[in-house]
Amino acid sequence: MDTEIPKLFGTSGIRGKIEKDITPELALRVGRAISTYLGKKKKIVVGYDTRTSNLMLERAVSAGILQGGCQVLSIGMVPTPVVGYATMKLEADAGVMITASHNPSPYNGIKLWNPDGMAYLQEQERTIERIIHENKFYNAPWEDIGKITDVSPVVNDYTEDLLGLMNIQPGLKVVVDCANGAASYLSPFILRKAGCKVVSLNAQPDGFFPGRKPEPSEANLQELMKVVKVTGADLGIAHDGDADRMIAVDDKGRMADFDKLLALVSAEIGGCVVTTVDASACIDRALERVGGTVERTKVGDVHVAEMIHNIDATFGGEPSGTWLHPEFCMCPDGILSALKVIKLVQNRGPLSLLLDNIPVYPTMRDKIDCREDQKDPLMEKAKTDLPSIYQEVADVNLKDGVRISFEDGSWVLVRPSGTESFIRITLEGKTEDKARMIHEKAAKFIHELL
Repeated sequence: MDTEIPKLFGTSGIRGKIEKDITPELALRVGRAISTYLGKKKKIVVGYDTRTSNLMLERAVSAGILQGGCQVLSIGMVPTPVVGYATMKLEADAGVMITASHNPSPYNGIKLWNPDGMAYLQEQERTIERIIHENKFYNAPWEDIGKITDVSPVVNDYTEDLLGLMNIQPGLKVVVDCANGAASYLSPFILRKAGCKVVSLNAQPDGFFPGRKPEPSEANLQELMKVVKVTGADLGIAHDGDADRMIAVDDKGRMADFDKLLALVSAEIGGCVVTTVDASACIDRALERVGGTVERTKVGDVHVAEMIHNIDATFGGEPSGTWLHPEFCMCPDGILSALKVIKLVQNRGPLSLLLDNIPVYPTMRDKIDCREDQKDPLMEKAKTDLPSIYQEVADVNLKDGVRISFEDGSWVLVRPSGTESFIRITLEGKTEDKARMIHEKAAKFIHELL
């Protein structure tokens, strides 16, 4: 049964500490499972970020792929979006990225990509887990063992295609902080080629991440915020370790509110935009003004990608800075996201002014202790009974927990944590009093059930 198969994949691939969770042996078995799943003679792009364990895992995954009779298209050290793009551009059958994204140096991981550049779906991940668990690998005979081909020049195609897609006018001054990660060379280079005056921070690849931690949080971006201000730059851009994310800093040296920035770019693109159930209603309001619509899905970039694909949406993203651009590739792309923010500033004026013009409601986030065995029955009860404790309910979304929208634009989301023993409450109220009322009722409901 599925439940008996050990779970390797989390919300964003396989990830954990080197030697404790992630080993060369595991990487070898993942490589063997991919080639077994796809069948012999398939082509698989393999890339990695700057971590100290990158080559160890890349060689092990590649050995497993070759053992199953598939071909490795070796792309070297690149940002994650380049692996997604190369898988699509080279018409490969899959992509493998060795990365732990924003996690600290001792971590690494493996993420898998489909031919259209979209991350593996949960059913595909379960199939890989089953092959590994059952030890049912295909072994190619000696004459059919796969070969390795260097495809690193595809990075030039990525650069040209990005610049061809985004018609940026020269002149903006941009500070880009690469976190010593996989975008250290590429992101500043592309922004310069686009015509920006670029100041680079932490742009030397180094798996110890000496400049700052790879998580692009406000605490870790203090240097970027100061440099933007002192150099009089138009904006700052920060990436995580593998550059599938992008965080912006405005011309006043303030880190942009995630939801507001997503709302700004969504409104600029228009049409139908996909986001997650925990994203602010300011996105809905921004799109309403331009005649666009919002569809919400479960938390996680794979869910956003799947819905974009299913409903043919124009754009999608999570408030974390993980954005997907379906007109280019279905892989989250922090460099393309940066270009879109730069284009927005060019078209509409200072980022600080644009952000300040977006009204936000008071928000609250809370978590309540809840044993794992209590989560499912509690959420079943919440689905049926939680909406009835409120008045003026406009909509109920059950895609990931229970998200209740109210007639005045307020909303509340109650969902179980996927990684910890908590039930999370996230909400936005039109006033402080409304926010407190929504929170008190939700918290009381949960505590009574527990």
